[in-house]
Amino acid sequence: MTTEQHPKIISSRIRAVMAPLALPHKTASGTLEAAPLVLIDISRNDGITGSAYLFSYTPVALEPLALLTKNLINGLVGESSDPATVNALLDQRARLLGNQGLLAMAISGIDMALWDADAKRAEKPLCKLLGQGCKPVRVYDSLGQMPPEETAREVEASLERGFRAFKIKAGHPDPQVDAAVVRAIRNVAGNDVWIAADFNQAFDVDEAIQRMKILDDEGLAWIEEPVHATDYLGHAVVRSNIRTPVQTGENWWGIADMQKSVAAKASDFAMPDAMKIGGVTGWRRASQLAQDASLPVASHLFVEISSHLLNATPTAMILEWFDIAGTLVANTPTIRDGHALPSSEPGIGIIWDEYAISSISG
Repeated sequence: MTTEQHPKIISSRIRAVMAPLALPHKTASGTLEAAPLVLIDISRNDGITGSAYLFSYTPVALEPLALLTKNLINGLVGESSDPATVNALLDQRARLLGNQGLLAMAISGIDMALWDADAKRAEKPLCKLLGQGCKPVRVYDSLGQMPPEETAREVEASLERGFRAFKIKAGHPDPQVDAAVVRAIRNVAGNDVWIAADFNQAFDVDEAIQRMKILDDEGLAWIEEPVHATDYLGHAVVRSNIRTPVQTGENWWGIADMQKSVAAKASDFAMPDAMKIGGVTGWRRASQLAQDASLPVASHLFVEISSHLLNATPTAMILEWFDIAGTLVANTPTIRDGHALPSSEPGIGIIWDEYAISSISG
């Protein structure tokens, strides 16, 4: 479909909500009890509405992100809904602000909603619109920071729900507790279970190396963001001083940050975030760069769209399961025997649970 053939954007509905989580999610940087989400619906003159959502991380940024998203879409009314055209327009209009932060989030959300609309028009799931099948994707359950006994109980429950791989939020004051948590998981799920550990940028390089060496004998799939996300050289130094693979990428703002990280050899993998990398359009660029650099790709958050995007990623490895919108979405991907099944509905598969949304919107 050419730009001229694309339907026009006619209106939008933007809602800022605090989506309750099933369990509080504790990390080295804080505890999340409800996810601040911006729900996006963009309507076109062909009667199709594309949907997506954004995660503002903190309630302080929720209303500003919602307002910015609304203002950007208001400026697109009457324009083509073609994602490439819209990306070019927004890049031109917002270039002086820089492609990061709330602006980048808003543009990504618009991009995702427009791709959802295109897939709905084609009557295909997004993964098929992108030219691939919709196969089950290997998945891990992303757990919060908990002591060993509590972690073991959570893993038992996750196994019942179909998970076979796990990531912990590490960074306990006593580094030996991190190792004890890993062993507690193995006691429940078996010695060969896949486990990764996320440190959420908690340390400087020297402390990271010291702490990561304690975990080197635990057989972890990766350690994630041991130092500040933008310290690509620091990640490379940590990586060169430990045996466990290093993961980073969830905080790349667009393809430029990914290129810097790849050039620095900061990571053994790539972990683009659909919201920060540039939506579907940005993910496709990241996927190509990961393939060129021979980097296996994992996703970050946004389970609905990420299950589609990984299907279209040649070096796809695993999907992160942290279901921040599940209480508001009527049809999240199904978990079965360690894999997530993307929605077979046209589009991304986001269908809002309007009753649940109204119950938290006051």
